[in-house]
Amino acid sequence: MINTLFNYLMYIMPVLAIIVFIALFFVKAGYGIFHTKSWGLSLPNKVGWVIMECPAFILMATMWLTGQYTMMSVPAVFFILFEIHYFQRAFVFPLLMKGKSKMPVSIMLMGVVFNLINGFLIGYSLFHIGHSDKYTVEWLCSPYFIIGVLIFISGMVINLHSDNVIRHLRPKGDTRHYFPQKGMYRYVTSANYLGELMEWTGFAILTCDAAAWVFVVWTFANLAPRAYAIRKRYVEEFGTEVVGKRKCLIPYIY
Repeated sequence: MINTLFNYLMYIMPVLAIIVFIALFFVKAGYGIFHTKSWGLSLPNKVGWVIMECPAFILMATMWLTGQYTMMSVPAVFFILFEIHYFQRAFVFPLLMKGKSKMPVSIMLMGVVFNLINGFLIGYSLFHIGHSDKYTVEWLCSPYFIIGVLIFISGMVINLHSDNVIRHLRPKGDTRHYFPQKGMYRYVTSANYLGELMEWTGFAILTCDAAAWVFVVWTFANLAPRAYAIRKRYVEEFGTEVVGKRKCLIPYIY
């Protein structure tokens, strides 16, 4: 039963990602800079982010503890890397937020559903399907793991630094918009999204796992249209001279 559900979702999710990718060029998800009352009931951003992100953290812990490889070192490393990201995203990132932004309940609930599906797919694939011959301790010295970890850590550093840049853009009490220009914002207008995309690409490489690659597809499908819309918004607010030749998500490419 569970194996059948996993197989169906592995086919369905990439197709849905393509649909979402196209739709988000026409409909801007109503949180952050694009928040509007038309999205209905909203919660404080901090509350919304915790509720939206913590299911992935909790579910992955459950999938690991109930899996076949709890005592194996390589799956444990995969688990720790995944949980580090979601601990920061669910419990640290929201506490550091400034301002009084809102998150629509509808956006939050869609995020919860996605995180549960993603957590199930990756957790089931890594910890409940036979990998004992594949993920031996030698995997930690493989080029896949080494390259993937380097990309994952680089992405996390970029993501954390970019979030910090955004948090300190304006003085306390100031509600005006400012254009971020430090760090990787010198190359793209959504450096925080670049960092997140790099993290999950690195994770997919270091695990060589199909479910992790499905997550990369979803990450790009969700972030690329939003990054495009943010760059367009910056051009409208600050002008082409300020934005310059910066791309929206991937330096020199997109």
